Amino acid sequence: MNLSQLSISLLCAAAPVLCGCSKEKEHSATDGHDHGAHAQPGVTPGSYDDWCAEHDVPESRCARCDTSLVAAFKATDDWCAEHGLPESQCIQCDPKRKMTRPPKPAGK
Repeated sequence: MNLSQLSISLLCAAAPVLCGCSKEKEHSATDGHDHGAHAQPGVTPGSYDDWCAEHDVPESRCARCDTSLVAAFKATDDWCAEHGLPESQCIQCDPKRKMTRPPKPAGK
């Protein structure tokens, strides 16, 4: 491995820490209970459990934690280039904007 490859590998490994997203750590629990800021894998999109508390948006729509979503937001002209997140989620551009978590199901 040359120095360039090593640098890229280290940068990729450090990316979650550098962006402040702790998704990998939060998803390590497997008992189905809320252990942190992120939804557990496999939850139903749009449900109460589909929530990124770190960014206060549905986990299934959190482009800050899942950068693979960025292209779709950009393709639908829902992107704030200034702040690097979907315009529909940008409270810096519109402080009145708020995402509302679906209600908790009875018995949870």
